[in-house]
Amino acid sequence: MTKEKAPSIKVPLLDLKAQYQRIGAEIRRAIDEVLESQQFILGKTVRRFEEEAAAHLGCRHAVGVASGSDALLLSLMALGIGPGDAVIVPPFTFFSTVSCITRLGATPIFVDIGPQSCLMDEKKVEALLAERCKPAPDGQGLTESRSGRRIKAILPVHLFGQSCLMAPLVTLAQRYRLRIIEDVAQAFGARAPLPRGEAKYAGAIGDFGGFSFFPTKTLGAMGDGGLVATNRQDWAEKIRILRHHGESSKYRHEAIGLNSRLDEIQAAVLSVKLRHLDQWVGERIERARLYLELFSATGLLGDRILRVPTPDAGRSHVFNYYVIHVQERDGLKNFLSQQGIQTEVYYPAPAALLCLSRPPAGRFSQLRAGRRPGPRPSYLSGARTRAARVRG
Repeated sequence: MTKEKAPSIKVPLLDLKAQYQRIGAEIRRAIDEVLESQQFILGKTVRRFEEEAAAHLGCRHAVGVASGSDALLLSLMALGIGPGDAVIVPPFTFFSTVSCITRLGATPIFVDIGPQSCLMDEKKVEALLAERCKPAPDGQGLTESRSGRRIKAILPVHLFGQSCLMAPLVTLAQRYRLRIIEDVAQAFGARAPLPRGEAKYAGAIGDFGGFSFFPTKTLGAMGDGGLVATNRQDWAEKIRILRHHGESSKYRHEAIGLNSRLDEIQAAVLSVKLRHLDQWVGERIERARLYLELFSATGLLGDRILRVPTPDAGRSHVFNYYVIHVQERDGLKNFLSQQGIQTEVYYPAPAALLCLSRPPAGRFSQLRAGRRPGPRPSYLSGARTRAARVRG
């Protein structure tokens, strides 16, 4: 029996070759400089990119790390979050947002997303803090009444390129003396207004901002990479120590840290790409405007296509992903595949349903749907609802 040939890809999910054709000469020169220097770990190229990133974001400090996942993990470690603590997080996000919390022995408290934006619903966060929490005995933070765990931080996720409504979250954090760690893996370049009305870049608003430079991001490396942004010098220094095995000086280890360093070659690539970021973001926004115009003109919007991404008031969108909500997701995905158009589902299930099970002795943990990690997570207001999307 002859196997049916898969259709050729005419429109890939992501075409990095097109981007490289535009800036390839710049990239090669930057990499050659690193190769000539033969300095590959935490040298002048990383320091230069950290300074450029901080200047672009409008924050005081930026620290390069190995990945976006490590950026979140190191931020939680810098705050001393661990067993007995809890972090408020949305259930609709990539798995590592939540696993960074549970691997430290802390508990994720899932607060549901808004149905239109797919972002953490700040009103539900306020309801949780007001109705299910009480001041901790020492006056530092809050204690969640059901679990008895101390809530230390809020971890909003700027998803698909759209910024969360940060002003109300900042107000809540100040009122209840909580920290904010922003997950900006998918939204480098997005902005959000603050309580006084001024807008700042996502990631430079909370206490920490965790960025990913995975190649698919608006600012992507040629491999893995990440960044922690903060406005406090002591926290920046703590991140620098923790990213290098907790080492403050040669062979002096003040903490148990990670081996999580942004390397020189990736920093060189990112410095080049950062110079083009504003132009690329503008092009993404223009394409999204064209999609909206075409979907509306065809009459598909509101019929077979339920929603397309349009920024809500108070949010900006850099369209890292263009995610649509449709009536027949799998049917549309299969149809587009037959036409040679790649799409992907973001996400098949909420992170709240993807947890590490306890492994048998001597075995690695297995990833299974519906199994919970050691600290039992808490849920608020339907956080288990499935919310899968097609991206093209």
